[in-house]
Amino acid sequence: MMNMEPNSLINASSPYLLQHAHNPVHWFEWGEEALSKAKRENKLILVSIGYSACHWCHVMERESFELEEVAEVMNKHFICIKVDREERPDIEQVYMLAIQLMTGSGGWPLNCICLPDQRPIYGGTYFKKDDWINILLNIADLWANEPDKAVDYADRLTNGIRSAEKVIPNVKVDAYTVNDLHEIITPWIRTFDTVQGGYNRSPKFPLPNNWLFLLRYSHYKHNLAIQGAVLLTLEKMAMGGIYDQLGGGFARYSVDGNWHVPHFEKMLYDNAQLIALYTEAFQHTGNALFKEVAEDSIAWVRREMTSPEGLFYSALDADSEGVEGKFYVWDLTEFRKIIGPDTDLIAPFFEVTENGNWEEEETNILKRKYSVEEYAAQNQVSEEYLLLKLKNAKEKLMAVRDQRVRPALDDKCLTAWNAMMIRALAESSRVFNAEEDYLAAKKAADFILSDLKAEDGGLRRNYKNDKASITGFLDDYAFFIAALLALYEADFDELWLQEARKLTDYVLSNFRDLDSPMFFYTPANGETLIARKHEIMDNVIPASNSVMAQNLKSLGLLFDENRYTEKADLMLAAVHPQIKTYGSAYSNWAIQLLNEVTGIYEVAITGDDVNEVAKVLNMSYIPNKVLLAGTNSTLPLLKDKQTIETKIYICRNKSCQLPVFTAEEAVLMMLS
Repeated sequence: MMNMEPNSLINASSPYLLQHAHNPVHWFEWGEEALSKAKRENKLILVSIGYSACHWCHVMERESFELEEVAEVMNKHFICIKVDREERPDIEQVYMLAIQLMTGSGGWPLNCICLPDQRPIYGGTYFKKDDWINILLNIADLWANEPDKAVDYADRLTNGIRSAEKVIPNVKVDAYTVNDLHEIITPWIRTFDTVQGGYNRSPKFPLPNNWLFLLRYSHYKHNLAIQGAVLLTLEKMAMGGIYDQLGGGFARYSVDGNWHVPHFEKMLYDNAQLIALYTEAFQHTGNALFKEVAEDSIAWVRREMTSPEGLFYSALDADSEGVEGKFYVWDLTEFRKIIGPDTDLIAPFFEVTENGNWEEEETNILKRKYSVEEYAAQNQVSEEYLLLKLKNAKEKLMAVRDQRVRPALDDKCLTAWNAMMIRALAESSRVFNAEEDYLAAKKAADFILSDLKAEDGGLRRNYKNDKASITGFLDDYAFFIAALLALYEADFDELWLQEARKLTDYVLSNFRDLDSPMFFYTPANGETLIARKHEIMDNVIPASNSVMAQNLKSLGLLFDENRYTEKADLMLAAVHPQIKTYGSAYSNWAIQLLNEVTGIYEVAITGDDVNEVAKVLNMSYIPNKVLLAGTNSTLPLLKDKQTIETKIYICRNKSCQLPVFTAEEAVLMMLS
């Protein structure tokens, strides 16, 4: 039952915390009030971490946190703190690692019990109500009667947290070779699902950075087998239920091995990366499906995920009206009523059946088996006719769907996730020649630079209701610097590069680890937790250190700044021995390694037709290039190259060729 008197979460900015504001549990936000109270009263701290689109977080709330009998135990024995993992990943990192060390696995909701000084002693993920109560009472009894045992365990666990993930500096003397790439690829390809795409396991996550690396590798090495695996994966995802066939955008993962039944929540970070991946795949292949997916997903972001300020919201929940996926599914009777006489053509296209293709729920998730070309041929109609019928059907279905109760929107705006979308839009604007995408990217970046910069030149992490309250973490800087670099290549405005350089210098000063080439995830002037961690392994989001290493490499080339390139080289050298052990978990590092093996083209365009030349270059798939253009530039490769006549200078490995005069010549030079 819900408590009408709100707890202290009622003043939070996080939608996830606000969801718990009327629980009978006396929840606090993480902060001085709660932490001081725990020390003052010598009470254990219960840290409960989740996020607004987390299905099992909602389940545990209904089964436990909304009940008076559970709240009574929690309030009596613990200081209870709710944390939004997306706003405070620094806290989540520490306690997730603690849970993994204790149990061997982790997830959300994440519930960790700590000493009054924040050091963990017990934890897990989802608990049933009776188990939860018993655990709480047993831990409270331990603290009351045998506190020394709790302290001893906390000592050992905290030492494990602080020493985990230590990166040993490694100076790479020999040049990287193709063999280094082979060592990564050889065990990796054994995990591919050659029928359904992705990996041969379930659930299936998109993991876009994995496929981005593999797409580039297959291109450079002319490996048709790996290219086939990548393109199969992208096609299967685009036709599966994980992709919203009506509105665009991807769900977080599919629960099965066929991309069929999604966990319906839609995350900004997944879709930003997938837009970029499908854009690059279209640039490489010209496959119209890939362009359609990217553009429809961008349309969804513009329609449903964009704030009045031009920033991008974080997520859509999986549930509506308490039922997962209810917003997205259809039964054939309703489908026929909406589509009318075209049902016999359209329903099989989306695999809508009488009994439902989602048998567990006896309903239908829209998905596809065939391309438009294949389906038109099977049904002996023209592609133009089918496309028109599909367009009309989608409009009718969307009109009905828009009247349904919508999934809850997590409307906080996070700098790191916004930066991913800015980068994706900047890149799509170049490949699709889409001015609207560029303007959306520019508007969001301008807002971050004007309203989310701190007085010391650093970044804030969050924005909601005109408030930015959290100090930025490494991923906020890394992804935003990458976004600024992408914007520069979209409009060649060097102000983006100057801002990127300032933020990079801020990272070098405030996130450095004197004992490691890697950066800490938290800044030196940030809140002190029980450990300062590094983020090194690439996951569903690339690690902030791998993104930062790529930024440093690019900025080092653009500004001819050795301290940037040397830092990037040290970071890659330190992690290099690990990449071959688990390529999927180091895929963004592998992209940097790939660039080291193949080299990066620095393409400097001068003259009056720089934009026209750039358009041609953007039509060609050359991912290992950096574009520079303009006159009166301070960039080393452009300096003193003022000319009305179009000239294109191509450099690689500190060696430049004589200029060419057309984009076509430049493309041939780079592809030869």
